[in-house]
Amino acid sequence: MEDLKDLSTEARNPRTTNLDQMSPREVVGAMSVEDERAVHAVREVLDQVSVAVEWAVESLERGGRIVYFGAGTSGRLGVLDAAECPPTFGVSPGVVVGVMAGGGDAFAQAVEDAEDDLTLCARDLDAIGLNARDLAIGLAASGRTPYVVGGLRHARELGCRTVAIACNRPSAIGLEADLAVEAETGPEVLAGSTRLKAGTAEKMILNMISTASMVGIGKAYQNLMVDVRPTNEKLRARARDIVMEATGASRDEARRVLAQADGSAKVAIVMLLSGVSSEEAAARLAAARGRVRDALEG
Repeated sequence: MEDLKDLSTEARNPRTTNLDQMSPREVVGAMSVEDERAVHAVREVLDQVSVAVEWAVESLERGGRIVYFGAGTSGRLGVLDAAECPPTFGVSPGVVVGVMAGGGDAFAQAVEDAEDDLTLCARDLDAIGLNARDLAIGLAASGRTPYVVGGLRHARELGCRTVAIACNRPSAIGLEADLAVEAETGPEVLAGSTRLKAGTAEKMILNMISTASMVGIGKAYQNLMVDVRPTNEKLRARARDIVMEATGASRDEARRVLAQADGSAKVAIVMLLSGVSSEEAAARLAAARGRVRDALEG
C-alpha cells in the first residue's frame, strides 16, 4: 500500500508554508483559494459521479440501499449525508445508510485505530445486512484506509456494485471498486488535514449522489422537495410553501388540502392540479411510482 508521504493529500502545500505567520484574514483567504481547487477537482470527475448516481437509482428501484462506509472525517460525512435523507426526501432511515469505523460513538469522538482493521468493516456491513441489491460506497480521502479496502472487498464478494470515493489518483480503494471517483484535491492548507478541501470535495460528491438519485426515483417535482417530511413547524411551513409554489394555491387552500392529504405535499399537489380526491391522488402516485409528473399525466 502506498506510503502516506507519497500521497498528494499528505504533501506540504507550497502556497502555505508560512501559514503560522499569516494574519487571520490571510489564513481564511488561502483556505478559500484552496476550496476553489476542490470545486475544480470534483468537476473533473462528474462523469464518474453520474455513473454512481445511475447505479444508486437502480439499487433503490429494486429495493436496495445506498450504503456509505468510511473512517474519520470521510465516515462522518457519509453518516451525515445519510441522516439528512429522511427529512429531505421522505425516505425511511434504512434507505441511505452510513457506516463508520468505530461505530456511532466515533461520530462525536475519534476512534482512530478502528480504521486500521482490514476485517472490521466486513463485520459492520454484515451487521446491517448488506446484500447484492445495495450500492456500496467506500470513502477515504487518502484512498488507502484499510477499513474501506476491506469493506469494498467484502461488498464485492456479496455481489454489490461498489464505488470508491477518494482524493488521490490512483487509489488503493479505487482498485478494489467497480467504479473509482477520484477527485484530486492536492495538498491541504494545513499539511495532511484532509477534513479541509478533501472533505469539502467528498461532501460535494455525496450531495450529488444522494440528491440526484432521489430526484431519479421521483422525490422531486420541478425543483421542489415534494417528499419532505413535515415533522416540525419549519418543515410543515415548507410543505405548505411547496404546495403553493407548485400549484398557485393560496396559503389557506394549501393548508386545507395538506390536511386532507395527511401532510403529503405530493398528494396535495396532485389533488389541486388534477382536481381529484386525496384517495385518487394517492392511487395515481402509487401507479406512477411516486413521480408527480407521471401522476398528473395519468
